Amino acid sequence: MYLHLATVIPCFLIGTMLLMLKKGTGIHRSFGRVYMILMLITATITLFMPADVGPRFLNHFGWIHSFSFLTIYTVPTAYWAIKKGNVKSHSRKMVLLYFGAIIIAGGFTFSPGRYLHDLFFG
Repeated sequence: MYLHLATVIPCFLIGTMLLMLKKGTGIHRSFGRVYMILMLITATITLFMPADVGPRFLNHFGWIHSFSFLTIYTVPTAYWAIKKGNVKSHSRKMVLLYFGAIIIAGGFTFSPGRYLHDLFFG
């Protein structure tokens, strides 16, 4: 869990910065690569973390893991979209990834029974 936090917190910060920066610059591309790699790492880490809240599939995966699979699919497709020059597709995927995998999934981590909820509100 601590390794996950160590990768997802920089993702939140970098992702927020990338949304505010001018697109297509060298800084955007450099931080974008770091962001994509960190997102893949954090998504992979979460697959090894069992769901503690709600129903589980295979006694391990919960609904929250759908964001991990979404990330593992979206990052490479967004990368290939920009490599092919499809800026609109890349942009849409990255914005949806940020809000889905960081903002929405992150919001769920503050629900009762979860570590961050207990840390901040317990």
